[in-house]
Amino acid sequence: QVQLVESGGGLVQPGESLRLSCLASGSIFSRNAMAWYRQAPGKERELVATITSVGNTNYVSSVKGRFTISRDNAKNTVYLQMNSLKLEDTAVYYCNIPRTPYWGKGTLVTVSL
Repeated sequence: QVQLVESGGGLVQPGESLRLSCLASGSIFSRNAMAWYRQAPGKERELVATITSVGNTNYVSSVKGRFTISRDNAKNTVYLQMNSLKLEDTAVYYCNIPRTPYWGKGTLVTVSL
């Protein structure tokens, strides 16, 4: 059984930074790509960033240049460094292993004045 546990969310002001972490249990982490999604109030869940097992990354256009996804296979952890946060980044952020049913429960990021 694979479990994903996100952490690092919080309340910040515009322009500030946060780093999210997602700890994965089980032995499949290093062999799989990982993804961060987010869901803002009243909106559909959207893909934010992905990282392959060898570290290739992709981002949704709205976060390019501000967010960085990374992974530490020794720690079974994927990160999302979020800089220059904007009001519209407010959402619950979820960790996912692509093409599997494995999702975390999410961590709330609130960007507010």
